[in-house]
Amino acid sequence: MMQDNQARDIGAPVPRREDAALVRGQGLYTDDVALDAPLHVAFLRSPVPFGTIDAVDTDEAAGAEGVAGVFTGADVADLGDLAVNPALPITYRPDFPVLATGHVRAVGQPVAAVLADSAARAQDAAELIFADIADAPTPAPRLVAEKHWRSGDAEAAFAGAEIVVECTLRHPRLAPSPMEPRAIAVAHDAETGGVTVWLSTQTPHRARSELAQILGVDAALIRVIAPHVGGAFGMKASLYPEEVFAVWAAFRLKRNVKWTATRSEEFLAATHGRGVTSHGALALTRDGRFTGLRARVEAPLGHWLPNSGLITAWNAGRILPSAYRVGAVDVTTRAMMHATAAMGIYRGAGRPEANSLMERLIDKAAAATGIDPLEIRARNLLGPADLPHTTATGEVLDSGDYARALDLLRDKGGYVQALAERDARRARGELVGVGTGFYIEPSGSGWETARVSVDENGDVLVASGSSSQGHGRETAFAQIAADTLNIPMDRITVHCGDTGTCPEGIGALASRSTAIGGSAVLRACEVLRARLDAGANAPQNVEVRYTNKGPAWGYGAYLVLLSIDRVTGAPRIERAACVDDTGRIINPTLVAGQILGGFAQGLGEALLEQVVYDDDGQLLTGSFMDYAMPRAADMPPLDLHKFETPSPMNVLGAKGVGEAGTIGAPVAILNAAIDALRPLGVEDLDMPLTAQTLWRAIRTAEQGIAP
Repeated sequence: MMQDNQARDIGAPVPRREDAALVRGQGLYTDDVALDAPLHVAFLRSPVPFGTIDAVDTDEAAGAEGVAGVFTGADVADLGDLAVNPALPITYRPDFPVLATGHVRAVGQPVAAVLADSAARAQDAAELIFADIADAPTPAPRLVAEKHWRSGDAEAAFAGAEIVVECTLRHPRLAPSPMEPRAIAVAHDAETGGVTVWLSTQTPHRARSELAQILGVDAALIRVIAPHVGGAFGMKASLYPEEVFAVWAAFRLKRNVKWTATRSEEFLAATHGRGVTSHGALALTRDGRFTGLRARVEAPLGHWLPNSGLITAWNAGRILPSAYRVGAVDVTTRAMMHATAAMGIYRGAGRPEANSLMERLIDKAAAATGIDPLEIRARNLLGPADLPHTTATGEVLDSGDYARALDLLRDKGGYVQALAERDARRARGELVGVGTGFYIEPSGSGWETARVSVDENGDVLVASGSSSQGHGRETAFAQIAADTLNIPMDRITVHCGDTGTCPEGIGALASRSTAIGGSAVLRACEVLRARLDAGANAPQNVEVRYTNKGPAWGYGAYLVLLSIDRVTGAPRIERAACVDDTGRIINPTLVAGQILGGFAQGLGEALLEQVVYDDDGQLLTGSFMDYAMPRAADMPPLDLHKFETPSPMNVLGAKGVGEAGTIGAPVAILNAAIDALRPLGVEDLDMPLTAQTLWRAIRTAEQGIAP
C-alpha cells in the first residue's frame, strides 16, 4: 500500500526541479557531450539561391591538415527521403537532398562537407573547396499543397450582407532563434556497429525512425538521446540534412562525429516560421451578427519540406472561423515552394495566422458598426451550451465558456480603465490605442506513452515517451505521479528524451505533452496504484500507450494599451492583460511561464522581428546585428488571469498553453497600434510595427499622401 499523501500536488505551484542544475551551469547540452577523438563537420554552402552545379573540386580540402574526409552530393545521393505529415493534400513533393546534387535551390544549402579533427580545421578546409555553380534565374513559387473548406452559401451571405469588411495580413518571416543552436554528437560503437546520437531535438523517437529509414539501417542500431535542450519552438521538430549527414558519416567512417551550427548557419539554413499572407472578408448585419467569412491563405515553403512543413498552412485555414458563429464559410489555404531556407513550424504554427486574420476582421467590423470591440465579439461567440461544436472546417471545439474570458478581461483586466485613459490622453494630442483579441489554441491529438515502475524501496521511476526542452516537463509529470500514487514528489524520478530507456513517443509538439503525455502518466500510475492497493509486492512495472479523443482547445482573450511617439514613431506597450483557460492546471507557475514566454515571442513578431531576403535571393538578416530580438526591457508588465474548464478529450482534462502568448499577443498589439493611429485615418498596418513603419504611417496620414 502506498503512503497517504495529504497535500495535493496537482494544481500546486511547485518549483521546477530542473532549474537547480541549469542555473548553476551544470546542464548537459549536445555540444557538451564529450566524445573520444571526434571528427568535426563543416559545410560548404551555396552562395546563390538557384543554379546548376557544374563541378565541385575537393582535392585541396582533402589534403589539408587533419582532414579525414570530404564528401559531395554524389556520395549521399542514394539516401532516402524524409517523411512528411500529409496534413494537406500534396500535389508536388520536393526532394530531401542531404548535400546538393546537380543544382542548388537556396542560399545556404549544403553543397559539400568536410570532416576533420577539429572544428577550426574542418572550417578552414571547407573554404578550400571550389564549387563551380552556374547562377540561374530563381524559379517562380510552386504549389506544393492546398485545401478548401466550404460550409453554407458564402456567395449569398456576401450578396445579402449589410456590411462587408476586408483585410489583408502579411506576417513577417521569422527566425525562431533558440539560445542553443542545432547540434548533434554521434558516438560510433565498433563492437555493435551501431551509433548513439545526442541530438538537440523535440522528437527523439521520430528522429531515430527517420534516420533509420533515410540511411537504410536497422533502427536497433541507432539510439537517440535528447539531453538538455536550450529551446526549440518547433524549429527542432524535424531532422535536418546536416544531422542526417553527421550520422551517415559516423557509419561510413566508423568514427565519432560532432557538428554544432553557428548562429549564421541558423539564420541561413535552420527552418524559418510565419511568413503567411492571408486575405479575408467578413459579412455582417448592422447589429454586428456575422453571416459569412471568406479567407485565402498562402503559406511559403522553402526548398525542402520538414516533417511538419505543411502544418502552418493547415492550421492557418482550419482554425477559421475561430470560436465564432458564422453562417457561411469559404476558406482556401495553399502552401507554395520558394528558393529559400525551409519553412517549418514555429511556436503556434498557423494558429497566430488564423487568429490574427479573424480578430483584425472583427475589429474592422466593430469600427464599421460602432459597436464596442468586446461586445461585438461576445455577440458572436459560441456559448457553453453550444459545445462541443463542429466548426465549418470540421474541427470539434470541446469545452469552455468563451464569453467568460471577455468578461474577465473587462472586469479584472482593466479594459474599461484602459479605454478611459486612452480617450483622456487622446484629448491631449497623444497617440494611444487599446487593442484586444480573442484566441483559440488546439493542442495535439494522437498518442503518447509512459512507463512507471516502483522498486523494492518504494521509489518510483516515470519514463515518458514525451520529450522536454525547458518546459518543466519533469516537474509536472512528477506532480501527476505523486498525486496519483499518494507519495511524496521526492520519491519520484522522471526520465524522457532517450530512445534507449524510454518507451516510444511522438515528442514535444503542438502543446500536446501535458494533455496527452501527462494523461499517459496518469493512466500508468492508476494501474500501478491498483496493483499495489491489491497487495502486489514491489517491484512493479506498468507501461501504457494512451490515445486522446481528439484535440483539447484552450482559449483566452488579451488586452494591450500601446502608445506611439508622434515624432519618432517608437511604440511602447504600457500595459497588457492576459486571460487564459488552459483546462486542468498541473502547475500554475509553469503555466505563467509559458504565457510570459509566448507573449515575448508574440511581441517579437508584432514589433521587431523579420527575416529579409533581397530581390536576388540573398539573406540580409544573417545575424543579430540585423535581426531584432525582444529584450527584457521590451516586455510590459503582464496582468495574468486564468480559469479552468477541464477538457473531456483527455483523462487529465488539460488543454495546451505553450503557444497561447504567440497566438493572442500579436493581434492584440496590432489592433492597439491601429487604434492609436485611427484618429489619423490609418486602418491597416503590417507587422513588424517598427518605429520606421509607424513613423511612415503617421507622416503619410498627416500629409494626406496615399500609402
